[in-house]
Amino acid sequence: MRMELIQPFINAADAVLADSLQCSTSIGNLSMEEEAYRRHGVAALIALSGDIEGRIVFDVDPQTAMRVASRMAGEELPSSEQLMRETVCELANQVIGNAVTSLNDQGFHFRVHPPEVHTSEQGDKSSEDTEALVMCIETCSGKVFMNVALRYNRRRMQERAAVAGE
Repeated sequence: MRMELIQPFINAADAVLADSLQCSTSIGNLSMEEEAYRRHGVAALIALSGDIEGRIVFDVDPQTAMRVASRMAGEELPSSEQLMRETVCELANQVIGNAVTSLNDQGFHFRVHPPEVHTSEQGDKSSEDTEALVMCIETCSGKVFMNVALRYNRRRMQERAAVAGE
């Protein structure tokens, strides 16, 4: 997987989490995964289609999800599991939205599908043409994980190359 596809997601996650939680963050444990993704807690899955295809799983361990939802809702404790799921989906939306804006500025065109609560214990495995990058983001509220599995859409790449070559 090319860093030009991944870096916007790393930058967006760092900025959105630091701003939303009003604390510094640090990116750690960056790794390429070939095995199926194992969910850590409350997770949102967002699919992309177009020039770039794939999915991003934004995953927050349960204790961190509770603290983040409390902080963002201005409550001592979150009122429900539903609030925690909605908070994780909203953060995922913000992160993906910022990353997509950056990629659009680079000339990529694709559709972002609405976030879905990811409830499976295990996600899809990487494939020959789609690698998954997993990162852990340390925040003042705890750990947030992001699994990014993207690939160039070959047909779209060929169309872009043909247009550029004319």
